[in-house]
Amino acid sequence: MMRSILQRAARAAVFSLAFSATASLAIAPAGAEPYLWPATTPRANAERLETRVVPPEGFVRLPVPTASFADWLRGLPLRPAGEPVRFFNGAVKPGGSHVAVIDIDVGSRDLQQCADAIMRLRAEWQLATGRDRDIGFDYTGGGRVTFTRWSRGERPSSDGRRWRRAGKPDASYASFRRYMDNVFAFAGTYSLERQLKPVADDDLAIGDVFIRGGFPGHAVLVADVVVQPSTGERRFLLLQSFMPAQSIHVLKNPAAGDSPWYPAKWTGPLVTPEWTFPEGSLKRWP
Repeated sequence: MMRSILQRAARAAVFSLAFSATASLAIAPAGAEPYLWPATTPRANAERLETRVVPPEGFVRLPVPTASFADWLRGLPLRPAGEPVRFFNGAVKPGGSHVAVIDIDVGSRDLQQCADAIMRLRAEWQLATGRDRDIGFDYTGGGRVTFTRWSRGERPSSDGRRWRRAGKPDASYASFRRYMDNVFAFAGTYSLERQLKPVADDDLAIGDVFIRGGFPGHAVLVADVVVQPSTGERRFLLLQSFMPAQSIHVLKNPAAGDSPWYPAKWTGPLVTPEWTFPEGSLKRWP
């Protein structure tokens, strides 16, 4: 327990140093957590994904660079054990296809769905680690919309191709959330699939995305990878939101009972509780 606490403290310190040294937008004070949104459970008391969702027997987590997207995903704070998945309006989602719920807001509108949740997590990591100038998403209409321009007080058209001056510069976290809601409204699986680059299934890594663009389409995020040292066998975790907008949650593997771990070698489509992804659906951030 003490070792886990020390590891989390060390990780928070590294994130704080990286953010204060490189961030161009003063979002968080020095020493802030690497997860910038308001917490439901106090951060000091929140269980982390890597703590609750343990590797299968005989497996260990692959090493990843500190402060990387992979490291950040493993440390995501969770809501208490047994928490149901809730829709944006607070209603409980029926069924039990999850093993944990991420402690992050859904918003009050039906916006943060599947691809939106993935874009939100990616942008939150970029913001918290001083990569705010890299935050940008392609809209369905073809234009690219960056947080840099948004924070300068500019606003995009619905296709993302034209900009207008709309107010004073605002680099606050509240402004970032408004930016993300705009992204959710005008981007989705169709545009995100084209923004990402294909990757071979046998090269799967944390942060990759299984995605099928469409109206509707679906997308899930690879949140962790473990390996069996003797055999080299790998397994992975998946996160998703869905329609309507709902809590981001860790999926069960429907072929493995209550286990959330998926084998990294499979044949045919990838079957998840609410979507089946055909071969060739794995993509990576450029």
